[in-house]
Amino acid sequence: MTASNPIDALIAEKGVLLADGATGTNLFNMGLASGEAPELWNESAPDKIVALHQNFVDAGADIILTNSFGGTRHRLKLHNAQDRVHELNKRAAEIARGVADKAGRKVIVAGSVGPTGELLVPLGAMTYDEAVDAFAEQIEGLKAGGAEVAWIETMSAPDEAKAAAEAAIRVGLPYTYTFSFDTAGRSMMGLAPKDVHNVVGGLPESAVAVGANCGVGASDILASLLDMSAAKPEATIIVKGNCGIPEFQGTDIVYSGTPELMSDYVRLAVDGGATIVGGCCGTSFAHLAAMRKALDGHVKAQRPTVEAIVERIGPLRNKTADQSGAGEGEGRRERRRARA
Repeated sequence: MTASNPIDALIAEKGVLLADGATGTNLFNMGLASGEAPELWNESAPDKIVALHQNFVDAGADIILTNSFGGTRHRLKLHNAQDRVHELNKRAAEIARGVADKAGRKVIVAGSVGPTGELLVPLGAMTYDEAVDAFAEQIEGLKAGGAEVAWIETMSAPDEAKAAAEAAIRVGLPYTYTFSFDTAGRSMMGLAPKDVHNVVGGLPESAVAVGANCGVGASDILASLLDMSAAKPEATIIVKGNCGIPEFQGTDIVYSGTPELMSDYVRLAVDGGATIVGGCCGTSFAHLAAMRKALDGHVKAQRPTVEAIVERIGPLRNKTADQSGAGEGEGRRERRRARA
């Protein structure tokens, strides 16, 4: 039996919840090297992970995500750490739990679960059952460390997201899942935002919340939100978009979003039907503090159109899902090591 989830209770109290910002971007600013596994810092630099979470809590986050995005054995194998899945994920949750418990208010610890980086059959070698086992191994560690919910994120393949959801149910944690709609308004493997609600059909426990994260910019993820909320208005929907648009400056990736832009993104997200709003790549502590202030001062207004979003946030980078007409696609499934 899956444990009761804390998200519904906090939504009942607060209405809309603020999730945290970027893990990768902020850890890179703390000295994480490109190609280095952030999960190893749970043991080698725990003080920096504490600072990451504490800064987000201080900025007003209601939900903090553990430093475990690449915590499956398939990801950790790239760093010869495939036999340390349980300990690294447990430590990730313990660090976040320690910060949350000192917050003086309710802060939910969500166990971040990213893609394995492998393709499932028939496109690749991994079976569905093997994926479930890999995710369950990770989520067991997160639960042991005090995570209250499995936060499945940045997915592109529906079958992989379903495998992670099944693993969470097996372990006994409530779960959420989000997709990255970064390919012509759809996920890399062809899922349209309006179909996000149907991914885990047939499982004995439904998701606490579903939605989108990462992607190609704030305007695009808000357009995806409109499709998701129109398809199921009563759903609890997560939007955790990147901070503006990524741009190369030399060898560095810089995100265009200002605190003002991210504040307006929050208002539009709430108006568009999101119940949990946060930031992904590029979202700093200062951005999140501005988002908290915007959320606290906002009264839900008229549902925006795509045109209104573009006018306030900027142009779309991609076609919308209904314009693209893409079917199930075969594509590169390589995911970033951390939510940059």
